[in-house]
Amino acid sequence: MSSLVVFDDGTPGAARFSTSDPAAIAERLKTIGVRFERWLGVDIPPRDASAEHVLDTYRPWLDKLMGETGAGSADVIRIDVNTPNRAALRDKFLSEHRHTEDEVRFFVHGAGHFILHVDGAVYDIGCTQNDLISVPAGIPHWFDAGEIPDVVALRVFTNTDGWIADYTGDDIALRFPAVAA
Repeated sequence: MSSLVVFDDGTPGAARFSTSDPAAIAERLKTIGVRFERWLGVDIPPRDASAEHVLDTYRPWLDKLMGETGAGSADVIRIDVNTPNRAALRDKFLSEHRHTEDEVRFFVHGAGHFILHVDGAVYDIGCTQNDLISVPAGIPHWFDAGEIPDVVALRVFTNTDGWIADYTGDDIALRFPAVAA
């Protein structure tokens, strides 16, 4: 289930806003420039489908999205118990960072949390199957799919070099609870 929990950045245990209504999530995130939507009405490919099959399945949505954003490429990322470097990958994503381009993800299977740090608030966005999120360039954030991840997601890039992080050096991600599973 999609979710949004907002905290003051100094009080990780006290939520000031919480919802699991996708429309309310989209409305609240729009105020900070984050795009959130659900892509429904498509036959979801099997979890073990090839990257090409996943990309082909979502091609009409991807073409529209890439046309709107000026993105030049899309790929599929899989992180699960069989990912050889999953602990190191999780550590890399758990450090607060930002990008010079929007970070666009669509969740085909599984779930993960994008946690954004904006204007003294922390927005914990739980994304699940059929969720699209676009975090604007420059917004500090981190990502957590848990110790035992199970994610298949589309990634959309403008920069042909792919995922490039600028780490902030802030330890805020350590002050907020990590995803349990």
